[in-house]
Amino acid sequence: MTDATDPSLSQQDLRGIERDVATPAPIKVGSLLFTSVDPHRGHEVEYNRWYEYDHFYAGCMVGPWQFAGRRFVATKRLKDLRTRVDSPMSPPDGASYLSIYWVLDGFHDEWARWAVDKVHSLHGSDRMFEQRDHIHTALYKQRDSMQRDPRGTAIELALDRDFTGLVVTACELADGVEYEQFDEWSNGWLADAFATAWGPEVVGTSTLLPLPGDAPSDVPGQSGSERRVLQLHFLTHDPEDGWTDGYARWGADVEAAGLGTHIWTAPYIPTVMGTDTYTDELW
Repeated sequence: MTDATDPSLSQQDLRGIERDVATPAPIKVGSLLFTSVDPHRGHEVEYNRWYEYDHFYAGCMVGPWQFAGRRFVATKRLKDLRTRVDSPMSPPDGASYLSIYWVLDGFHDEWARWAVDKVHSLHGSDRMFEQRDHIHTALYKQRDSMQRDPRGTAIELALDRDFTGLVVTACELADGVEYEQFDEWSNGWLADAFATAWGPEVVGTSTLLPLPGDAPSDVPGQSGSERRVLQLHFLTHDPEDGWTDGYARWGADVEAAGLGTHIWTAPYIPTVMGTDTYTDELW
């Protein structure tokens, strides 16, 4: 391994090793898998262990073109904070577990083909878990990202950093509203949020992609949501901190701006991998 501190290295050598974090990264999020699931009641621990010890890796992380993944959980405490509780993305007490995976830019179609084939193979090998329901499993195209500190954590590293919380926000744009109009409004909203204690560190914005036609039958389609915008807000604090002053207002602000219909605002915290933490706090 080359040592960047070796005094024998030339400045040209060092330029090949050291990279200013403010410059564009060669690894980019192109799309993402967003999958929220509820275990059947009474099967919470069994489901959690199956997902972490088998499916998280066998069904997702060992695949090509996918470079990061993370699990999150919504306990009852966090579900009680949700705005737009009865949502097309979740029933009021649903979407207990959320897994997010980054797919490398430029390889979405190849990855989607591998992922569908892999899950069909796992079904055929009896390595799936029947006592669960897919609440919202969908593919999204990464559109943009913003971060509090330009030299801070980029969206590409957000799933690998140990962020304390995550807030998912979503809306359906009104007819005639362009994505660029939402971007302009969101940039202003986030600029204000970054200046507060309750605000995020980094936010990714994405739009819905169609599922492959031969996706597993237990994954429901997402019809009628072609104009959905999804945002992932990564936090360094518990989502409940400052909720009333911050994220509780996001949906109303979207609608007041005339951009569309608020779909969901939902807080999560990371799971503690390899443990049964939070499995008794879902309902």
